[in-house]
Amino acid sequence: MGSGPLNGVRVVELAGIGPGPFCAMLLADLGAEVLRVDRVEAVDLGIERDRQFNLLNRGRRSVAIDLKDPAGVEAVLRLIDQADAVIEGFRPGVTEKLGLGPDVCLARNPKLVYGRMTGWGQNGPLAHAAGHDINYIALTGALGAIGSAGGPPVPPLNLVGDFGGGGVYLAFGLCAALIEARGSGAGQVVDVAMTDGSASLMTAIYGLFASGFWTDQRGQNVLDSGSHYYGCYECADGAYISVGSIEAKFYAELLEKLELTDDDLPGRNDRDQWPDHREKLTKLFLTRTRDEWCELMEGTDICFAPVLSLAEAPNHPHNKERGTFVTYDGVVQPAPAPRFSRTPGEIQRPPANRGEHTDEALGDWGFSADERARLRGAGVIGG
Repeated sequence: MGSGPLNGVRVVELAGIGPGPFCAMLLADLGAEVLRVDRVEAVDLGIERDRQFNLLNRGRRSVAIDLKDPAGVEAVLRLIDQADAVIEGFRPGVTEKLGLGPDVCLARNPKLVYGRMTGWGQNGPLAHAAGHDINYIALTGALGAIGSAGGPPVPPLNLVGDFGGGGVYLAFGLCAALIEARGSGAGQVVDVAMTDGSASLMTAIYGLFASGFWTDQRGQNVLDSGSHYYGCYECADGAYISVGSIEAKFYAELLEKLELTDDDLPGRNDRDQWPDHREKLTKLFLTRTRDEWCELMEGTDICFAPVLSLAEAPNHPHNKERGTFVTYDGVVQPAPAPRFSRTPGEIQRPPANRGEHTDEALGDWGFSADERARLRGAGVIGG
């Protein structure tokens, strides 16, 4: 059992990629016992790497079970009988064909919360089409809103679809349904689509757009590099800084530190002036190095921070004092989040090799030694 507010919650994860494993990692970091069901055979996903670097798989044990074998399906159903929740990330209808669909699982375990993670959702004209993060956020307007004026949309890594609109919403949905099930005694299906999640993340922007404050053109708005007081600037050493002086009092402090006045940059919210103001600030920030700007501005109310690389971020004093990054199993990685005052989460264990804990975990979940030997002899389990 791990520490954390989800201690005592049991989850069966049908192995997938991206948002499903990320959700499982979040739950495990907060103390849930998550058992990952991997395939018996290896699958080439084009992103293979040594076990310890597969950070989305941290915190949980792995069992290898053949889901194409009826005995393997029955073994997984026995695990699900004991679980509070299930995570699956296949295309719609796949688990039904395997015999592991929600109707079957809920009939056996009425309090089960069955979490489904897809890109397009369980229904709709695109439901059965292949896709990736970039496609899902393209459909919801999120991708089209990100980028500079005159340039193409810029994919924000795969943070908005896979992890934000997908994995986090799945974790949120599962936790909400688990709370409800404890009161009602009835489980349910949680249908999480990255299109729905990324659209939800855009709620505030859609409100601004409806009000007329936000234009549908990239790079013309306060938060999308249109304004001169919210964006990134290159420094004399080629490094970058970020400035977010949206509010008037923060903007006033920015001008003071830069030894400028309103006359130097007239019309703070005059969009016609923004390109000229950005050009002036671009030239000004090029006169000093990033460290020099940090010495002048970091810790003030300008709303300022250096733009750090992946290598630099774990060593920043603020991140070090907060413990935002940890070294675990020899790998520097983000620590569990969020923080809890009484039941803190923690990384429960390093990422597992496929099927590494098959015998151990199945034994803990009620499979006798004879059953495990029989299943292994028939090729139903591996690892």
